Amino acid sequence: MFIKNTWYVACTPEDIDGKPLGRKICGLPMVFYRGADGQPVALEDFCPHRGAPLSLGFCKDGNLVCGYHGLEMGCEGKTIAMPGQRVGGFPPIAKYEAVEHAGFIWVWPGDAPADRSALPQLAWADNPQWAYGGGLYHIAADYRLMIDNLMDLTHETYVHSTAIGQPEIDETPCKTRVDGDTVYTERFMSGIQAPPFWQMAMRAAGLDDQASVDRWQVCRFSPPSHILIEVGVALEGHGGINAPDDKKAYSVVVDFITPETETSMWYHWGMARKFKPEDAALTASIREGQGKIFSEDLEMLERQQQNLLRYPERKLLMLNIDGGGVQSRKVIDRYLAAETAAA
Repeated sequence: MFIKNTWYVACTPEDIDGKPLGRKICGLPMVFYRGADGQPVALEDFCPHRGAPLSLGFCKDGNLVCGYHGLEMGCEGKTIAMPGQRVGGFPPIAKYEAVEHAGFIWVWPGDAPADRSALPQLAWADNPQWAYGGGLYHIAADYRLMIDNLMDLTHETYVHSTAIGQPEIDETPCKTRVDGDTVYTERFMSGIQAPPFWQMAMRAAGLDDQASVDRWQVCRFSPPSHILIEVGVALEGHGGINAPDDKKAYSVVVDFITPETETSMWYHWGMARKFKPEDAALTASIREGQGKIFSEDLEMLERQQQNLLRYPERKLLMLNIDGGGVQSRKVIDRYLAAETAAA
């Protein structure tokens, strides 16, 4: 069910500063910490002595010490020492490739050699023209339900009616296209009023928040489960998404979805914006507003998952607005079939 020979976001760099972090990814219990060289390390979260979670231990001189009996693990998964004991013959535990990249700690859960060239390149990372703020939600739902949700933004009119939803989303058809392994769902709205969230963004960008605007939503899925959504508004008649920077409020909604189990996920969300990047208060305000919006999705997806588990025999209906999610699942299924065949 999970693509494993790929990169997932495990956590943020701050999550492992000075302490280990336990996290299950693709059904695999892992512990993350920093080695003596400051680089991230990912090991199986299992002490070979008595099976305790190593994530309940602590870091010492770049190694990981079990919090149960003091067994010390090296960064390669090999037992280094234990008070008063000879442990050189202990079998190693699993080690996973981990790397710090573009503001996140990434992990490769599969058996195939990790390909660092496959890490996504993010335009806003370490770019002073952009600002980024985000957070994390743990959601008790199949990660593919979040992909469905994000590749069809029609739900904004109903789930997020007080922030980013508006009737024009329903009234404007979306188009889905596939380019290799990338799926796009696009919607362009012309000559409308901006909803509350985007009125706030317009004011922050120095634009008249009551002016008529062109609005866009361009959702882009790439495997295993990454979705970046170009969103924004521009003063009407200035080119929409291609308008000059001084005529628009433009952002990218960042969605890194990491499966935990078949019915749960880690959802790293955020927004990168290309206006007023120096305004830390604006970053905090947008992060707070976006967090509230995504919390509304959380409740919907968890209740949806409960219904699907309760009625597994029911066949769900498909509409034209589901095209993005359907095509994204086809890409996932193709990758899963290829991994199965290789194994």
